[in-house]
Amino acid sequence: MTSAATETRQPVLSGRGLRKTFGRVVGIDNVDIDLYAGEVLAVIGDNGAGKSTLIKALTGALVPDEGEIFLDGKKVDFRRPQDARDAGIETVYQTLAVSPALDIASNLYLAREERRPGVLGSVFRMLDKKGMKERAGKAVQDLGIQTIQNMGVAVESLSGGQRQAVAVARTGAFGSKVAVLDEPTAALGVKETGMVLRMIEQLKERGLGVILISHNMPNVWQVADRIHIARLGGCAGVITPQSHSMTDGVALMTGAMSLK
Repeated sequence: MTSAATETRQPVLSGRGLRKTFGRVVGIDNVDIDLYAGEVLAVIGDNGAGKSTLIKALTGALVPDEGEIFLDGKKVDFRRPQDARDAGIETVYQTLAVSPALDIASNLYLAREERRPGVLGSVFRMLDKKGMKERAGKAVQDLGIQTIQNMGVAVESLSGGQRQAVAVARTGAFGSKVAVLDEPTAALGVKETGMVLRMIEQLKERGLGVILISHNMPNVWQVADRIHIARLGGCAGVITPQSHSMTDGVALMTGAMSLK
């Protein structure tokens, strides 16, 4: 997606003048950010640059002290992560919020369990386990995940990459507008990293806006359409893989280079 194209479109998610402090520590300070449907926006920055604080403010995990957040051009007020999820924003945190003892289908529908139709569901409150397994299988298949076939397998038996795939599949299944991925390839091997990057492309092709937080510069330059550079709680600029090299990106992160 070119910058010219984004200028004529309304962002699916945007923040204006976002500020969040923790006592005397400034997490983010007057940060603007725009995410468009069908694009991957990478957020990079050194440790303590404000990446996590920014993402948490956009997804309801933190309430900003100042600033406004807009979804499809309408102002929103997320007070908790569930508010953002209800609005179509799914987040996969670096710590991977999966339950190892549960099977894949149960993890995909965690806190979203569906009941059986009719009296069995409404009166006896029985879960539609068969239906959830079928729909979970379709969600995994739609993302092109071929290493996971049996939705009844416990997550604790999966590899790191497969567990990450389950978390991303949940995002694809329920994130109707935005998917936020926090370091999705951390601690993964080359093959599993490639699988996750392909899933990110799949989410983009389905029209979701994807925010990717990553320290892996080659991954960022491979899949990102635009790159938001966090520095010292602010934004050092927004670049593209076509306009700037990885070396430029690192220089902007560290302050060795400026766009101004």
